[in-house]
Amino acid sequence: MLGQILSALLPAIITIMLGYFAAWHHDFSKSEVPTLNRMVMTYALPLALFVGVFSAGREDLLAATPLILFLLLAMVGTYGAVLAIAMFGFHHPPGLSALRALMASAPSTAFVGVPVLGYLYGPTGNIPIAAGGIIIVIFLLPATLVLLGLDAARSNATTEPAAGSPAKVPQQAAPQQAAPRQEAGIARTLLGSLKQPIVWLPGAGFVLVLLGLDLPEVVDHSMSLLGHASSGVALFASGIILASYKVTVTWPVAILVFIKNVLQPAVVCLGMLALGYGQPLLGQTVVTTALPAVALVVMLAVQYRTAIPEAASALLISTFGSLLTISLFIWLVT
Repeated sequence: MLGQILSALLPAIITIMLGYFAAWHHDFSKSEVPTLNRMVMTYALPLALFVGVFSAGREDLLAATPLILFLLLAMVGTYGAVLAIAMFGFHHPPGLSALRALMASAPSTAFVGVPVLGYLYGPTGNIPIAAGGIIIVIFLLPATLVLLGLDAARSNATTEPAAGSPAKVPQQAAPQQAAPRQEAGIARTLLGSLKQPIVWLPGAGFVLVLLGLDLPEVVDHSMSLLGHASSGVALFASGIILASYKVTVTWPVAILVFIKNVLQPAVVCLGMLALGYGQPLLGQTVVTTALPAVALVVMLAVQYRTAIPEAASALLISTFGSLLTISLFIWLVT
């Protein structure tokens, strides 16, 4: 079993360490990460998820409805719980709260999931990979982008008066103008997030698959060429980021990694066993939720300049810790 786990996880870990070495050797610097980030987020990853949805197929997606529902409940439920506790329990800013919720809830299906689930389950591993990617880009990512965008807009609005020193608004008029202005900001941010290829392209693929449409082979191969680069480039860029920031184990990092690597898959495992589910559905669902935190968290942290050291630390600890935790869950469900 240890050989299976190492064969599944080593490609991801080695790629991260290569990025770390490249930064340590001064071949790349953290100033180049935004360029790699833009390529992955705008082109490579949206294409990879779009093709991945089609590779699952309509019949397989419909047959895997219980798996999709469990993943949806686990990921969205964890995201909502962490977001609510961070915002209303600890009064953290919305952007930071959303980033932490994404750390704790989103498994790395598009990056680490490809080598791990593909190795363990063969062609059927595409189903949880596609399902996890769809849930992230349709539910978790738009919410995170909106909250991060609102924080960024609020920060820009705060700094504007100091630069231009505009005339002060009368105190009585401010409350009347604040609500429409805030609603307009939310609408613009939401529309901007929905326009991003990482959101609408996989969602369009999901709709087309449900309509029974097939992707022509020549289009599949054309999109896959760049799409296959998404996992490697994202993990490589994560390694560069890890080399640029000191990895620290703080209470938020430890709690988020525990939720992602242990608590979320444990709850899913107990729930599915209680309902009588067995292999292969049980194993595919539990292993998917046991995957380490998605590398997208670090890329968003860099893009929005929010909690970068925390995101990098959580990604590294979650990825290396998954060697133990995924081994444990595979042993429990097999």
